[in-house]
Amino acid sequence: MTPVLYDYWRSSAAYRVRIVLNLKGVAYDSVAVDLTQGAQRAPAYLARNPQGLVPALDVGTAVLTQSLAIIDYLDATCPATPMLPRDPIARSRVLAQALSVVADLHPIDNLRVLNRLTEQFGADEAARRAWYVHWVETGLSALEEMAAETAGPLLGGDRPNLADACLVPQLYNARRFDVALDRFPRLVAADAAAATIAEIAAAHPDQVKPRAATPA
Repeated sequence: MTPVLYDYWRSSAAYRVRIVLNLKGVAYDSVAVDLTQGAQRAPAYLARNPQGLVPALDVGTAVLTQSLAIIDYLDATCPATPMLPRDPIARSRVLAQALSVVADLHPIDNLRVLNRLTEQFGADEAARRAWYVHWVETGLSALEEMAAETAGPLLGGDRPNLADACLVPQLYNARRFDVALDRFPRLVAADAAAATIAEIAAAHPDQVKPRAATPA
């Protein structure tokens, strides 16, 4: 069967998976899960993904969750355009770059955390933004230094890898919050190089954003 991606257009995690699906040439169907309306907490969705998060990828024999686990599955089943190098040291470095976004930066800046800051601690919009910007700048500062290990133009060198698939969505969201990126020239350059790759450009939220129905 054609895989089905349970997706939200602005989700960084779902964006990563869209990038990799496209790079590997895997055709898929998409089902929107509107996080702003709480669709991820609907019983039917929780039956697929008990965490109530996106993405989830239904491959027919299983429903896979967690973006890096899904990408690992895609690497195992679609080995063309590998997301990780085979050399153990190089592999470890790419994983470290990816995890600096996926494990350290993104989880404390996502929608449910920002909402919790308001619900539990009364954070207003200015406080939410200050929280977001602090952790983005902290995480990107570290990744900028880690990126010195690669020759460019991409974090993966001359072709995108797992670190690029994680970087591109993170910089998209950083720009949404007007985070100044001039301190991160290596990352900005890698993101610009990635934007020229058709498969990555096609995964951009503006390309998959639900469109309002045209009036009859």
